Amino acid sequence: MRDTVSLPHGENLSIAAFLKQPVQWKDSVLGALCFSASALECRMQADMGVPCMCVPMPRLDNTESICEVWHGSGELTQGQCGDIHYRHDEDVLFGVIALPETLFEAGADETPLQQATESAYRQVFALLDTQHFPYLFRFWNYIADINTHSFGLERYQQFNRGRQDAFLVHGRDVVGNVPAACALGFGLGSSTQGPLTIAFMAGRVVPLSIENPRQISACQYPPQYGPRSPTFSRASLVRMGQNEVLFVSGTASIVGHATLHANDVVAQTREAMNNIKAVLAEANRQAGKPGFDLASLSYRVYVRHPADLELIREELAHCVGDSLKAVYLQADVCRQDLLLEIEATAIHPLAYMSGEIN
Repeated sequence: MRDTVSLPHGENLSIAAFLKQPVQWKDSVLGALCFSASALECRMQADMGVPCMCVPMPRLDNTESICEVWHGSGELTQGQCGDIHYRHDEDVLFGVIALPETLFEAGADETPLQQATESAYRQVFALLDTQHFPYLFRFWNYIADINTHSFGLERYQQFNRGRQDAFLVHGRDVVGNVPAACALGFGLGSSTQGPLTIAFMAGRVVPLSIENPRQISACQYPPQYGPRSPTFSRASLVRMGQNEVLFVSGTASIVGHATLHANDVVAQTREAMNNIKAVLAEANRQAGKPGFDLASLSYRVYVRHPADLELIREELAHCVGDSLKAVYLQADVCRQDLLLEIEATAIHPLAYMSGEIN
């Protein structure tokens, strides 16, 4: 076994800047999460050969699109397994999968979205078993019209059924040792606007699943939120060598299991940040040192109503200070009464490249 392991590191680029990078630079890229309202940009990016998740979410704080690019170290291996495109170095694997729901027909107990979700997650688990990256760090899930009801059930709840079924079939924990994740919606009024789109990161070291003492674990939500609970932890702390990376899941204005401050976007922003503070405190406690604080995080903020952008930015600046690093996207949040969701990432010590290049 090697004495050291490497941390992935990330940077934010516009898609245009991403496409212009030299081949040698792209050879170090594990994968990318790209957000753009431009179908043309997404098609251009798809031809690069790098595993790229492309989601049709417009950016609100800048006219440029945005890519979160994750770099590996050393020689990278690239491949395709089923519908998954992936790359990995010795320590970390990054993969993306996009599955159209039209590939599946509704059954007596399974909707097309539920089947697509179960298929995608089962493919992920099979790939990780084959490539010997057993430990999942982080999932990013993007679902067309996440709040719409079809087949008698909200689409987010359909997704949760398919996700948990895949975890159970592969003998994976659905409570406790589960990865960080987010699940956001895109598209307005038509589930044909895009496929179920998922990116994930996994590795060969066991992460610490972090919960929030202010909240009930999502895995234990009561039945009023759907027939299956969401399968994710509030954060995932990954230790590699002398460094740590913290993935903070999508976080909103929820205390216990209930949404607070309906129709008050400033109060929801403040409550979400209180939850992130609590997650950081728990991560620092488990790590045994005060490594993470609000200023050390890079944020992605999903905003339901674009008109709320400035109020959210002002409140975040008040909470974090001048060091705030955030990107703002228009998205639907998993509950209809939630006006925003915030996710974040940090690497400690200072190995995380968070500057945006346009």
